[in-house]
Amino acid sequence: VQLQASGGGLVQPGGSLRLSCTASGFSLNHLAIGWFRQAPGKEREGVSCISSMNDDSTYVVESLKGRFTVSRDNAKNTVYLQMNSLKPEDTAVYYCATDRIYGSTCPPAGRYNFWGQGTQVTVSS
Repeated sequence: VQLQASGGGLVQPGGSLRLSCTASGFSLNHLAIGWFRQAPGKEREGVSCISSMNDDSTYVVESLKGRFTVSRDNAKNTVYLQMNSLKPEDTAVYYCATDRIYGSTCPPAGRYNFWGQGTQVTVSS
């Protein structure tokens, strides 16, 4: 049973990346999935969340609205974080996580209890 974030890399300012959160051994479809990031020397911060497919409501932190969007593909058991107009300050390790509660809507940050390995995003010219 594993959760994995992938799709990171090096991108120039203004570029785009799409991160994927995939699971092995269980379905993401009925779980809320959150995206978080942690930059060097900084605390981890919430980025976005999508509720379970029962609801599918989405949330993006205010400072990232208009640039980041979250979505899911149930057939592929994958949740995506689309990041556009990337800035150097978006450089961080990005993680996906869940509270493992069936049918959950986006929970408070402290309720996430199952984390995937992160993926590094570096925005630099």
